[in-house]
Amino acid sequence: MKQNMGIIDRVVRIVLAAVVAALYFTHQLSTTAGVILGILAIVFVATSVVGVCPLYLPIGLSTRRRSAA
Repeated sequence: MKQNMGIIDRVVRIVLAAVVAALYFTHQLSTTAGVILGILAIVFVATSVVGVCPLYLPIGLSTRRRSAA
């Protein structure tokens, strides 16, 4: 798949995932909301590592800069 996420998008997602993880492990998040945000954080990290957001594909969105060729 062609990457569609830029550096800023990827960094923001990783930072948000780290915040959710910190809140979860300090017991600030619990119950259903904690589980849902934890799953979302895992998805954020996975999409950041791969550089592809499946939700961007159907609408043709890309936050990645175009190369100046």
